[in-house]
Amino acid sequence: MNTLHIVGARPNFMKVAPVLNALTRKDNVKQTLVHTGQHYDVNMSEVFFQQLGIPEPDVNLAVGSGTHATQTAEIMIRLEPVLLDRQPDLVLVYGDVNSTVATAMVCAKLGVRVGHVEAGLRSFDRTMPEEINRLVTDQLADLLFTPSEDGDENLRREGISAEKIFCVGNVMIDSLVRLLPAARKTATGGLPDSYALVTLHRPSNVDDNSSLKGILEVLLEVNRELAVVFPTHPRTRQRIEDFGLNTGQLRLVDPLPYIDFLALQTRATVVITDSGGIQEETTFLGVPCLTVRENTERPVTVSLGTNVLVGRDATKLRTELSTILAGNAKKGTVPPLWDGHAADRIADVVVRS
Repeated sequence: MNTLHIVGARPNFMKVAPVLNALTRKDNVKQTLVHTGQHYDVNMSEVFFQQLGIPEPDVNLAVGSGTHATQTAEIMIRLEPVLLDRQPDLVLVYGDVNSTVATAMVCAKLGVRVGHVEAGLRSFDRTMPEEINRLVTDQLADLLFTPSEDGDENLRREGISAEKIFCVGNVMIDSLVRLLPAARKTATGGLPDSYALVTLHRPSNVDDNSSLKGILEVLLEVNRELAVVFPTHPRTRQRIEDFGLNTGQLRLVDPLPYIDFLALQTRATVVITDSGGIQEETTFLGVPCLTVRENTERPVTVSLGTNVLVGRDATKLRTELSTILAGNAKKGTVPPLWDGHAADRIADVVVRS
C-alpha cells in the first residue's frame, strides 16, 4: 500500500509522528511525507520534526504564508502534480489547517482516497476558518478517524456513513505520552514553583485592540501574585507592538519547541490559552486550563477534562483564576482511548481498508 501523509503546520506534526511510526511496523506499506510549508520558520517546523523523530519530508511544497484563499489555492496547485506522480492508494490529512482542506479537495477531484485524522470536531462557529476546513474535509474523506465519541455523533448527524467512521482516540496524546518522560527531565529556566502559562494567537483575541488589551490587563493583575510565562506567537507579538500595549513584567518568550513547551505545561499552576491542542494536553496532564474562547471544537475537554471556557469575559477570567489559586481547580478525567495507542488503531484500519 502506497500511503502519503500531508502536514503543513505545527499541530499536524504531533499527529503525524505516531501514525508514521505505527505504519512503519506494518508489512507492505510505503510511506511518503509531504510538508506544504504552511509554517516555515525553525521554531514552528524544523525543531518539531527533530524532537518528534519525524523523518525529513520527501517533498516540501514551500508554500509559506498568505491569506486563507491564497495559501489554500497555492497548496492545491503545487500538490496536484505530486499526487499524479506518486499515485498514492491513500492520502492521510491531519487536523483542520488550510493544508488539510486543500489536500482533500485535490484528492476528491483526482479520485484519490483520503483519510482524515482528527475528524468530527465541531465548534459550530463558522466564523472560524478552521471550522470550514473541518466541515469540507469530513464531507470529502473516505476514512474518518475521530478522537472521541462526540466526533462520531457530529459526523452521523451530518450524514456521514457509519462504516467510514472510526473512533480511535487522540493521536496528539500518543506523542505526549511518548515524550512526557523527556519533558519531565527538561529544565524550565529557573522559573518559580508556581506560574501561569499563556498562549494566544486567534484573530478574535489578538487582532482586536480592546480584546488584547483586556486580556493583557488581567494577566498583569495575575502577575502580581503568580508569574506569567507567555510564549508569544509572532502574530501576537506584532499586534502588541502595533497597538502599543503594555506587557509590564510578563515573561514574554519566543515560541518553544514541543518538549520544552510540554515541560512548562506539566509544571504550570494554570494554562490560559485559545489553542485547541493545548486544551487536550492539559486535560491529559490534569492541569487546569482556562480557554479564552466562546466555544470549543473539543467539548470533551470541558465535559470530562480540566478545561473551562471563559470566553472574552475578563471578569470570568479573573474569577476562574481566583478559584484555581484558592486551591479549588476543576478536577477532570482522561477521555476514553486517550491512551497513547490511537495511531496503532489508525494503522490497523489503514492496512485493511
